Amino acid sequence: MTAYFEPRETAPPNERERQLFAHLPDALARACARAPAIARQLQGIDPFSVRARADLERIPVVRKSDLLRVQLAARQGHEAPRDDSVSRVFGGFSAVGWGEALRVFASPGPIYEIESARPDYWRFARALYAAGFRSRELVHNCFSYHFTPAGSMMETAAHALGCTVFPGGVGQTEQQVRSIADLAPSCYTGTPSFLKIILERADKLGVALPSLKKALFSAEAFPPSLRQWFLDRGVCGYQAYGSADLGMIAYETHAREGLVVNEDLILEIVRPGTGQTVTDGEVGEVVVTTLNPDYPLVRFGTGDLSAIMPGLSPCGRTNIRIRGWMGRADQTTKVRGMFVHPGQVAEVVKRHPEIKKARLVVSGRIGADLMTLKVELEAVDPDLEGRIAASVRELTKLRAQVEPSAPGSLPDDGKVIDDIRNYE
Repeated sequence: MTAYFEPRETAPPNERERQLFAHLPDALARACARAPAIARQLQGIDPFSVRARADLERIPVVRKSDLLRVQLAARQGHEAPRDDSVSRVFGGFSAVGWGEALRVFASPGPIYEIESARPDYWRFARALYAAGFRSRELVHNCFSYHFTPAGSMMETAAHALGCTVFPGGVGQTEQQVRSIADLAPSCYTGTPSFLKIILERADKLGVALPSLKKALFSAEAFPPSLRQWFLDRGVCGYQAYGSADLGMIAYETHAREGLVVNEDLILEIVRPGTGQTVTDGEVGEVVVTTLNPDYPLVRFGTGDLSAIMPGLSPCGRTNIRIRGWMGRADQTTKVRGMFVHPGQVAEVVKRHPEIKKARLVVSGRIGADLMTLKVELEAVDPDLEGRIAASVRELTKLRAQVEPSAPGSLPDDGKVIDDIRNYE
């Protein structure tokens, strides 16, 4: 029995990078041919010219709000014929339609996503394996099977490993306790909070559940204190990070040092509101390009903040690591009745190359909003500050005070807009 799901998890990093970008041009060409929305996104860009990370910055970032906008417009009949499921339902982002798609799911919006018949479609098997799941084990799956793909994500991954699955779903806590007591599963998938509820209910009922030994958690924070709570009860839990659009993005290993990025995808960290990559270690938005031929997403902005960790994982896996979920990148806020976006702050920085870094602080209280643009500058220059303030006024239609600071003095937390208003 090997320590890794497959040998390429320990491949030399430069070889993995070479293979990813060797496959990317063909993947982009196929996506443009079968997914009209991807063709629009890459309009004017030759897919075979995208052969390195630097080339990706020429492609605009697509975010969940874009998926929703395009899908809604298509379903209202503005962009596609009623009998074209690929364009009408999925807004042209899917490369397959009815028949080729095994299932269709809905996320809030609603945004519709497909699942094809490819084994381990959501690519969570690797995360299960890293959490200790093995063939011929029973998995008690407490992710929802209703509307959202979470239940199917774990079930298809467990099947790919050769496991049997009990579809517990959510709710009905006492029945969950009874099923675990009767079937004696060794593995659990679901949120950590629900497993905690199940174990606490079992205590109240006087029912022992000694079979549960392993768990893969997702969709919630899994702090060290909660990890220890489960260990004290004999359950070793790990976490994985994914989305309904992309499947599994990164996963935890026994090293417990960040999350290792999944294979077959390209992950970037970009400055919020832009498509520009940040330096390794800097906090920014997670942007993913997936080589999934059925639902090809190119430079998809997750809206989540994270940062790339230096070095390789002590577990032996060689893919890049991220620090995990660190908040949301969409910091859009309303000031004096006007929306202010991170992209507007980024445009101010672009206009004035003297700015090393910027952070817009919104303070005051409702009805008396104050905007201060804190900028890192090499030297104080009142004339430059005036030009920066004029740019803010032009781009946001709002006035802001410009506050210079020394390079390196602003926090490295990924925030472009910091709303500290008092709402009491």
